[in-house]
Amino acid sequence: MSNTPHELAEEFPEHTGKMHDLCASDAHFSKLFEEYHTVNRAVHTAETDVKPTSDDHISELRKERMRLKDQVHAYLTKK
Repeated sequence: MSNTPHELAEEFPEHTGKMHDLCASDAHFSKLFEEYHTVNRAVHTAETDVKPTSDDHISELRKERMRLKDQVHAYLTKK
């Protein structure tokens, strides 16, 4: 696991097996999972000033991460 905070396995430890299975068997979930990690990495690099950006941009990235996290959670709990 990487050092990036807010990894889905850390956010939903009770669903790690299900996430693994869904990534392998469900294209929609796999895409959602990858989108979350892409945005999460962008937030992390902005917050740590690896790639500095404006506060407004960081705020938008955080909102997008939360939206994706909510979708992942809904997906995990509906199936």
